[in-house]
Amino acid sequence: MKKVELLAPAGNYECFLGAVHAGADAVYLGGNKFGARAYADNFSEEEIINAVKHAHIYGRKIYLTLNTLVKESEFAEIYDYLQPFYQAGLDGVIIQDMGVFCAVGKWFPGLERHISTQMTVTGSYGAAYVKGLGATRIVPARELSLAEIRNIKSEVDIEIEAFVHGAVCYCYSGQCLFSSIIGGRSGNRGRCAQPCRLPYSVEGKKENYPLSLKDMCTIELIPELIEAGIDSFKIEGRMKSPEYVSGVTALYRKYIDKYYDDGGAGYLVKKEDMEELRSLYIRSEISEGYYHKHNGSDMITLDNPSYGGRDEILSQRIREEYLQGDHRLAVTGKTRLYKNSPAYFALVYKNITAAVYGNIVEEALKQPMNEESIRKQLSKSGNTAFNLDSIEIDMESDIFIPVKALNDLRRIACDALAEKIIANNGLAYPGRKETAGASSNTGKPATISPINKITLHASIQTEEQLGIALKSNISRIYISSDLLETSGAIETTLRNNKKDINFYLAMPHIIRDYDKIFLDKMKALLEGELFSGVLIRNQEELQWLKKFSYSKDIVTDSNLYIWNKEAYEAYKDECVERYLPHELNFKEIARLMEAVGSNALSQIAYGRIPMMVTANCISKTMGFCRKTKENKEAESISGTPFLTDRYRKRFPVYLNCRHCYNIIYNSVPLSLHQSLYKMMKLGVSTFRLDFTMEKGKDVQDIISFYENRIKNTGKDEAKPPFAEYTNAHLNRGVE
Repeated sequence: MKKVELLAPAGNYECFLGAVHAGADAVYLGGNKFGARAYADNFSEEEIINAVKHAHIYGRKIYLTLNTLVKESEFAEIYDYLQPFYQAGLDGVIIQDMGVFCAVGKWFPGLERHISTQMTVTGSYGAAYVKGLGATRIVPARELSLAEIRNIKSEVDIEIEAFVHGAVCYCYSGQCLFSSIIGGRSGNRGRCAQPCRLPYSVEGKKENYPLSLKDMCTIELIPELIEAGIDSFKIEGRMKSPEYVSGVTALYRKYIDKYYDDGGAGYLVKKEDMEELRSLYIRSEISEGYYHKHNGSDMITLDNPSYGGRDEILSQRIREEYLQGDHRLAVTGKTRLYKNSPAYFALVYKNITAAVYGNIVEEALKQPMNEESIRKQLSKSGNTAFNLDSIEIDMESDIFIPVKALNDLRRIACDALAEKIIANNGLAYPGRKETAGASSNTGKPATISPINKITLHASIQTEEQLGIALKSNISRIYISSDLLETSGAIETTLRNNKKDINFYLAMPHIIRDYDKIFLDKMKALLEGELFSGVLIRNQEELQWLKKFSYSKDIVTDSNLYIWNKEAYEAYKDECVERYLPHELNFKEIARLMEAVGSNALSQIAYGRIPMMVTANCISKTMGFCRKTKENKEAESISGTPFLTDRYRKRFPVYLNCRHCYNIIYNSVPLSLHQSLYKMMKLGVSTFRLDFTMEKGKDVQDIISFYENRIKNTGKDEAKPPFAEYTNAHLNRGVE
């Protein structure tokens, strides 16, 4: 039986050693670039190479986090950054950026690629899509239930790595722009400022912490998790202390082994072990995550999101056991030193022997070597993984060999033994090949042709917004799939439209297993003649479209991140249009457009930026679920809840009860009305106006404002019909 892998975090080399000594089967860590924990200590190149070798000697694996989005200007650095780790035997990389994923597959074909949780795989469609691109493992969204994980395993032959312990993001993995838009620190670049841990009030109620999820602790669920088919148990914590990493790893190791030794019947976690987990720098309360719950106030630390500190006596015991103790492998040695013959030294570990030869042994002209001095030199194992507890010495009495030669003999023998042990552990990778690395923007730059015309599109969520958009000169309207599902009158309105307007279906931000009936309805609509295309927000939807051979236009939204040419190319054959992300500045957009060419990417010009898409529900947390039987009429309730922060900024929350998720929007809309012509010069010609909570008059005024702005080639001095707005990152960008 293949056992589940226990995967521990390491923010520095001491954490790595503690994880290995405490029983981790694998360790994930980050280097000094491209990792989603920019504020961890992280590893130097030399430390990563040493960690790979050290881990392999112990039969453990190392996965490198390459899980940030990568700008076009940085892309050429990835090959040189990754190449020495690949040659050292790195076991796998964890990747968020689709461009990085595709490039690593081309450059390093022997290296496993794991899909980061930040790519937000929520079902078998997404798993099948990335497997088709070469992924060997997915880290799905943390919001999935055990039933959904079982379904992925039954539908797709791919490894699943799932979080079992530690802090949990409030937002669906990879969908969060809150820290970035509000404070300029991007979670997509490993710099999240954790706005979810700050206080907010909801609709004027008492201020508390409605976005702060309890830490996950699933040690009591280990039998269920293993039987669901999870391949790797992942502990969160690359920002945590070595004592935390070691202590948590040791306890999960203990209970995983207990399950395999004794089975699930009678499985019980001791009270003192649960208390120990609580004492290892965890939040004041814990939950079992989303495996058996979709959402709820009991998952939230409403009153206090801070850590409760740690037990220093426990920490000291862990330090002594896993960080200060001697965990080297016990080996024995044998040396033979005879005049005029090469020095011989063999090391033995269990049934593995490594024998090497060194310099010619000389006759002593003055003072001969003695057995004690030879033993002293050959026993020095230094920073190796070996402890030479006994050495058999066979030597003549009148010999001489330089101390340096003995040191070299010992070093070569240790290296040879390490190689043999690694090969015996199945962690050597002979024949690895790589291709020449290259920038994603090679050869001649793409042509940026002059753009003479701006095309204006709109997306709508209400019937009222649609009525206004139909009266305008908008050439394409994206219509929310939720609106179509709930209002039969919408289809009639669209079919009766006499203007030359194309209609595209806008799919949900998240789809899950329970959306099957919804997807069947959308499939019927898309296969008809009403819609000319579809806007998608995730790989689930792309694979779903591929499965029934959808042949009309597919457009990717801004959250299917296109930060570099390789990411653009990843969707090029399947999607006719792609939207720019919200986090690039003018300079970075210019560099990207130079790589992909004019008209290759579109831009959202107006709308509230969706900063968080969440499985947990603000309304339910505050005591009112619109989906319960008691509130079955509640979906008709008008109004939008608002989160109010400590600076009195109000963030509207869209409650999507049909798909059971929330969208937390920015407090002010994005508006690029002052930048339209600058964007045109960069090669962007298609812009979209996103309407969310706007009423009819607002929609009419905003469309008219943009139409006049375009008509007057940017010289229109009229004030916008909204008091406040942001241009997101067009000027500042993110680090």
